[in-house]
Amino acid sequence: MAWPLSFVLIFYLTIILLPSSLVSSQNGGKFSIGQTLLANSKNTFILSPSGDFAFGFHHVPNNTNLFLLSIWYAKIPDTIVWYANDGNPVAQGSKLTITANEGLVLSDPHGTRLWNTTNDLTGAVSYGFMNDTGNFALVTSNNGAAWQTFDHPTDTLLPTQVLELQGEVDSRMSEANFTKGRFALRLLSDGNLVLNTRDIATGFAYAAYYASGTNDAANPGEELVYSESGDMYILRNNGSRFDLIQPDKLRSSKDYYQRATLNFDGVLTWYYYPRTSKVDSGAGWSEIQHFPDNACISIGTNVGDSDSGACGYNSICSIGDDQKPVCQCPPYYSVDPNDIIGSCEPDFKPDACGQFEEDGAKSEYMMTPLLNTDWPFADYARLDPSSEEECKNSCLNDCSCSVVIFGGSSCWKKKLPLSNGRQDDTLGKTAWLKVTNNSFTPPGKVPPVSVKYKSNAAITGLLGGSVCVNFILLTAIIALGFFFMRSRKQFKVCEHQKRFNFEYGTAHSFTYSMLESATNGFREEIGSGSFGVVYKGTITVGGNVTPVAVKKLDRTFMTVDKEFTAEVNAIGLTHHKNLVRFIGYCKEADKRLLVYEYMSNGTVADYLFGELRPSWQSRINIAQGIARGLLYLHEECTTQIIHCDIKPQNILVDDYYNARISDFGLAKLLHLNQSQTNTAIRGTKGYVAPEWFKNKPVSVKVDVYSFGVMLLEIVCCRKNVCMEFSTSDERAILTDWAFDCFQSGMLDALVNGDMEALNDVAQLERFVKVALWCIQEDPNLRLTMKQVTQMLEGLAEVPSPPSSTSFSVTVQV
Repeated sequence: MAWPLSFVLIFYLTIILLPSSLVSSQNGGKFSIGQTLLANSKNTFILSPSGDFAFGFHHVPNNTNLFLLSIWYAKIPDTIVWYANDGNPVAQGSKLTITANEGLVLSDPHGTRLWNTTNDLTGAVSYGFMNDTGNFALVTSNNGAAWQTFDHPTDTLLPTQVLELQGEVDSRMSEANFTKGRFALRLLSDGNLVLNTRDIATGFAYAAYYASGTNDAANPGEELVYSESGDMYILRNNGSRFDLIQPDKLRSSKDYYQRATLNFDGVLTWYYYPRTSKVDSGAGWSEIQHFPDNACISIGTNVGDSDSGACGYNSICSIGDDQKPVCQCPPYYSVDPNDIIGSCEPDFKPDACGQFEEDGAKSEYMMTPLLNTDWPFADYARLDPSSEEECKNSCLNDCSCSVVIFGGSSCWKKKLPLSNGRQDDTLGKTAWLKVTNNSFTPPGKVPPVSVKYKSNAAITGLLGGSVCVNFILLTAIIALGFFFMRSRKQFKVCEHQKRFNFEYGTAHSFTYSMLESATNGFREEIGSGSFGVVYKGTITVGGNVTPVAVKKLDRTFMTVDKEFTAEVNAIGLTHHKNLVRFIGYCKEADKRLLVYEYMSNGTVADYLFGELRPSWQSRINIAQGIARGLLYLHEECTTQIIHCDIKPQNILVDDYYNARISDFGLAKLLHLNQSQTNTAIRGTKGYVAPEWFKNKPVSVKVDVYSFGVMLLEIVCCRKNVCMEFSTSDERAILTDWAFDCFQSGMLDALVNGDMEALNDVAQLERFVKVALWCIQEDPNLRLTMKQVTQMLEGLAEVPSPPSSTSFSVTVQV
């Protein structure tokens, strides 16, 4: 049968006019340079050669207008095993591109970049490939992996995947919310595999509710291996194994798909799915095993700090038929339906001390029973012996009390927020919860406050009553006034503490005695900052000893609180791989301390100015890392931050020789619409921008200037101001010497014959030109850190700096 000519023409025109860069689902797993994936209803994606896995944009569950850049089982409905952009979905029309220098770049419909692999690449990219193992890799010209999803797991591990030391798997927030949740599986640096709850805002890990115990010094764990056969084990130093899956529960990988997922409820579960099942068969994933066995008991039992347990605060955890935790709110409490393991909030106004008459409280609240229920922590009082009725009445008449637990002849009184709630038939205790009296105040309504009206009545009585009554009332008012004045100071202290806790609520609070013990009485000094001394210490979390650096602010003048506030606010809201992680703080009386993660390799100053010159490549990595960290502070933070004291001594080096910016004590916070500020001179001699001395407004360009000086130090492995030379020697000031060498084409003299650098002369010249642009005297001529980052990484050309010597050497501070 012949096709109509018009149909044939339309068919071929359609093929010709299709964008050549659009990737279809039939491509053998390859994603070529220059191609694009679009987020749309057609579900454009890349299939692995076998068709088992797909990489691309997947609809977010229950929302057809949002898409998640992810990897999923193509033959099994809605089983996502990896996701990008921190789990944040994107709108329809967003796109993913692939380039040789940047790898994957995710952009929204307006072209704004949301996520990329640029900073993690280890080489130029030739193409992308979706493997049959579920691993999407960016492949180099020699068939190596410049980047791969197996190195950046989200909530799932797949067979053939390996988790290295300090690797981490994070739960999602909920079934349909893929952002980072409350639970983490981590292989610690000592070889111990642990499950932790953590504070979502800061990442602070609470005590482990599971630990493998493979951290013995003689034979520690080295990596977590999920073998191709479906077996998972910790490989120890001597080659022995610590098995995680019971041998009798192993499934053949030839017959079953398998995965291990840290679910949003904190339970690590291994699943299998028959390979022979059809997509529309209705078959689901079956469980191989999970742990912990009872999350309600295991999670939070030994926390010892402010964690809420398996469920959120004020909630109740019970074990369902599937042996997984079920979180519920008690009567008259409710939870955000989008976060079913979140905290429960009361639907009424809880009893508050000082707002209601003592004899009226009983009529406004009632006690409701919850059988076999307990919140085992945070007792503030115990009545023993006590009857059940005495227990209930004690809570009704106590404005601080929110619930009592009665068992035997004992009564435990507790206050909000309640943690580690659980319900189990074996508990044998009854929880009596203080809730609103429904006949008096419906749930969700605020009880009327009658204090104002009582005051008016008292005044009326004072004016109209007898002299005797008036005298008594006047005496009472004077007594009340005296009591009020006496308690006002204490009230201010409490209010100050409340404000402080609110201000630093996202950081972990330590007591002074805890930090004194952690540092062994502040014995080992490892450095000094602008406003204090830094000591090495250790904190124990879940039986795991973690090294920390404790900065003790020991100057007692008025600016200490200001600098303390600046540093806590600055670091507490930041998170970047090139910033030192802020763990917590201490503020007691006149004591101010800050706690950071400990960097074992010291500072960049130690690294650069020691006896051995670091390799050229490692110096490149250090410079690029610092630039990325500053770019984050200047342009990517919610609140823009000027560091104000960028120098090698304030850049630390982690275990993997990544640069990590530290010491935010001098940070100047700016609002998003504020680009400049006036402040007193800050910084260190040799790194201070000239505008500090001219009483001019300063901006982020002061950090750019300091970075330019430090970049020259990184290139040359010498200090900016070198006391080994006489003041008349042109080499004494590195910034002047660098400009002269660049102008005269003497880069070999500048780097003192460093052959590694000279063999990469194009990169060397690029770094020197970037540095000279950064140290221009006029801030307007200096580069931004975004331009610096792009130029250092070879993504933008570097024009020659001005030929005039428009530099200012500021060493007089």
